[in-house]
Amino acid sequence: MSRRDLAVVGIGSMVADRLHRVTRVLASDEKASVLPLEGGTSVEVQAGGVVLNHLAWAAALGLRTGIFGRQADDPEGRFLRAAMVRLGIERDLALDGSASSTAEIFVAPDGGRAIYMAPGATSETTPEQVRSRHAAFLARGRRVSSEVSQLPLAAVVEAFALAHAAGAETVLDLDLPPSEAIRSLGSRAELEAALAGADLLKPSKSAATELFPDAGGDALAIARAARARFAGATVVVTDGSAGCAIAAEGFEGRVAAPPVVPVDTTGAGDAFLGGLLAALDAGLGWPDAGRLANACGAACCEKLGAFPDDPQAARARALALYDGSPLELAAPPRPPARLAPSADAREALEAMGVMVEELARLARESEPAAFDAAVAVVLGAEEKQRRVHVTGIGKPEHVARYAASLLSSTGTPATFLHGTEASHGSVGQVEPGDVVIAISNSGDTTELRGALEAVQALGATLVAVSGAPDSWLAKTSQVFLHAGVGREGGGLGLAPRASVAAEVMVVAALSAALEQARGFTAADYAARHPAGVLGRRLRERSED
Repeated sequence: MSRRDLAVVGIGSMVADRLHRVTRVLASDEKASVLPLEGGTSVEVQAGGVVLNHLAWAAALGLRTGIFGRQADDPEGRFLRAAMVRLGIERDLALDGSASSTAEIFVAPDGGRAIYMAPGATSETTPEQVRSRHAAFLARGRRVSSEVSQLPLAAVVEAFALAHAAGAETVLDLDLPPSEAIRSLGSRAELEAALAGADLLKPSKSAATELFPDAGGDALAIARAARARFAGATVVVTDGSAGCAIAAEGFEGRVAAPPVVPVDTTGAGDAFLGGLLAALDAGLGWPDAGRLANACGAACCEKLGAFPDDPQAARARALALYDGSPLELAAPPRPPARLAPSADAREALEAMGVMVEELARLARESEPAAFDAAVAVVLGAEEKQRRVHVTGIGKPEHVARYAASLLSSTGTPATFLHGTEASHGSVGQVEPGDVVIAISNSGDTTELRGALEAVQALGATLVAVSGAPDSWLAKTSQVFLHAGVGREGGGLGLAPRASVAAEVMVVAALSAALEQARGFTAADYAARHPAGVLGRRLRERSED
């Protein structure tokens, strides 16, 4: 995989938008009615958020996009991650936030709206987390986008520093007036650093007017002033139904927006930025880039909510409104089975997502020293002509059978030791100095404990693979390999799903370490796989 395989990656707000239609947006101490939506409900929940929205619109126009940052493992977070899957947005998310971000959005008949945000996990993101947790994913983007909306300014500054170090361009959406940003997101110095760190700055006119009061509320004057102030950055100011103003190398001017009848102006600027990123990726000049961006913003205004949950329809409408030069775009995501998954399918995908996230966390947190110690124990036993056995009870028994087979096929001869039969004579296959790899999620299974006490009485060395570092097994073993997960997946969250996958991953990783340590070659592997498709492929490779 190429290191720069994503057109744009973003960090910032990922929000479950709760949309209401109302007779009008209220002032203080006023009352009004909430209007029914389709089906008679009073609220519709959609994916949203400044960054997630613009990445989704860019994806609808054919860009490969990714999102990273902090979220929570709650119903709103799972809802948002399912939306990312539907749009093909890749993810690198830390699910340790207090709650996923939400917003209550009240939309008037003229398309105007009032938004009340609960930033949740987005507002808890730290620069250290960006640096230590997401730097590798960030480096996959040719552009790195962020926001002044919900993400702490210090995290924006850190993301942009990492992006520039990786050779990526930076994009910033200024969505809040500076006074509000300083009140809720960080200091004046951090705001200035974030703005100065942007190669492409996309403020709304309403947000930027406070920065440049001498511009008199003129979008093009604001764009020129911002470009001069921030060392030649390209500045594109959105100006509502009037379109946008651009101050860039080789072009300064206004680009008009296509006329539409607004249903909801929520997220129009986000859709605009998604279109702008797609235009730049396609190599359009600035006037046409503004036209495509305006078309996306206009298309967004024609529906309730900002997120392009039907990417085909969103793309088609934006291109119908676009009146610029011909352009070629990559195909948008086409996940037909996931556009309207059944409840069963959603449960399956959510369980799969839980397992993937738990395995990714385990890989990040695993201790290299533990694998070094396990490799040393196995190789040390082999030098003394001793053997390796693998055992487990229940579901880990099946993992143990797999592990013995995998180890044997990759240069470490191993045999399966039946956990319940061990105390009835099968422990006789173990001799002093042998290594027994014991697999148990709890580390306290009664039957396994009896078998392992017998194993230790015969003088074997014990390597534990377990999810419980404080268990009897962990404390009794000579080497402990952690295979713990926080969640199993599935509605009940009880059946061993992620924990079994973690055990398989850990023993597979150990086999890879042993393979490397002993200098195991492709020829060695071929000698152990003479039959089947794999054997045929290995023979063909050796003949070449």
